Amino acid sequence: DAIAELMTQAALSPEVTRTDEGHPLVRTAALPELVPVAAEWTRGAVKAVPAGWVPGSRALRAWVLAAGRVEVEGERYVLGLDPHTPDTHAVLAQSLMRAGIAPTLIGARGAGPGLRVSGRRRLTRLVENIGAPPDDARARQIWPRVQ
Repeated sequence: DAIAELMTQAALSPEVTRTDEGHPLVRTAALPELVPVAAEWTRGAVKAVPAGWVPGSRALRAWVLAAGRVEVEGERYVLGLDPHTPDTHAVLAQSLMRAGIAPTLIGARGAGPGLRVSGRRRLTRLVENIGAPPDDARARQIWPRVQ
């Protein structure tokens, strides 16, 4: 619901549904205005990160909502990565560094690949960028905190 709200704020009409596997899915109808965005994020049929991309506050907030997880409360937080696109992992780590948050790339063991943000200064930077959690119980559970 919080991702759908972000989409609504961006003047898009979200559709909230579930995948065939039962996972939450938020999407929009195919819109001509989104074609350039989709083109930036793909190379042929493969996901790719645009050259020089730096995630802003809205992108970081969406990333936390879609794939964030607390690893150790107040100490380590993980931004999940797509296990099917390993070529994007290092590039996304560099993008996060350009945003002032130096992560550690972690492998596919356990909960899957991700970018670990650890240390008070880095966690504070992430929290300052994404703002307060939405008024949603699940979002509050996965929201990063600094102790």
